[in-house]
Amino acid sequence: MKHPPVQVFVGFDSKEVIAYHVLCQSILERSSVPVLFSPLYLPNLGSVFTRERNALQSTEFSFSRFLVPALSNFEGWSLFMDCDMLMRADIAELWALRDENYAVQVVKHDYTPKVETKFLGQTQTKYEKKNWSSVMLFNNARCRALTTDYVNSATGLELHQFKWLEGDENIGEIPAAWNWLVNEYDFNADARNVHFTDGGPYFDEYKNDDYADEWFAARERTLFVQQRGG
Repeated sequence: MKHPPVQVFVGFDSKEVIAYHVLCQSILERSSVPVLFSPLYLPNLGSVFTRERNALQSTEFSFSRFLVPALSNFEGWSLFMDCDMLMRADIAELWALRDENYAVQVVKHDYTPKVETKFLGQTQTKYEKKNWSSVMLFNNARCRALTTDYVNSATGLELHQFKWLEGDENIGEIPAAWNWLVNEYDFNADARNVHFTDGGPYFDEYKNDDYADEWFAARERTLFVQQRGG
C-alpha cells in the first residue's frame, strides 16, 4: 500500500473508558488518511505484559505504552497517545513529522506540575522528562531495547526517562501544540492535540476546564445514532 494507515496505539484505562472512544472519534473525524487503532487494554496483553501494578502509576497503561515497538514487530513507525486527549487537527500532520534521524520523537515539556494530586486523588509525581512519554512517535526498528522482558522489569524512571536509549540525542522534538497540557499551559486556540493531564472533563472536578466544551461535543458525536426517518 502506497500510504499505509497511521498506526495509533492508545492507552486504555478502565477508570475512564469513555476517554479512549472520544479520543479515537476526534482523530477519525479530522484525519485525511486511514487510521489503525490499537487499544492498550491490559486484559488483552496478558501474554506479553506481566509486571505488577505500581502504587505510583496513575493509569493502567503507565508502563504498557513501552510495548508499542514490540507489538509493532519493531517495524515501521507507530504513534502512542494517552487516552485523556482530544485531537483538534489532522493526525496526518503529526505523522508527517516522522524523522528517521531519531528513535523516538516527543514534545519535550519543561515544567513542574502545578498541583500535588490529580484525578481520583492520584499523586502527581514529579520527575525529569515528565509527560514526554504521553505522545510518542516510535521509530520501531531503533527501539529494539524495549523487549517485553525489559518493559516488564525496568523501573518506571528507566522507561519514562528513556534510559533504554544510548543517549538523548536519539530523542527528537515535536511542537508543543501536539501535546498541549490543559491547566499547566494557558489556553491556546491553535493547540493541535490537548491533554487533560490532571483529569478529563468526564470527572466532575474538571468538567469546566479549558477545551471541556469541545470534549463534550465530541462525546455527543461519539454517541450519535441516526434514528429511523432521521
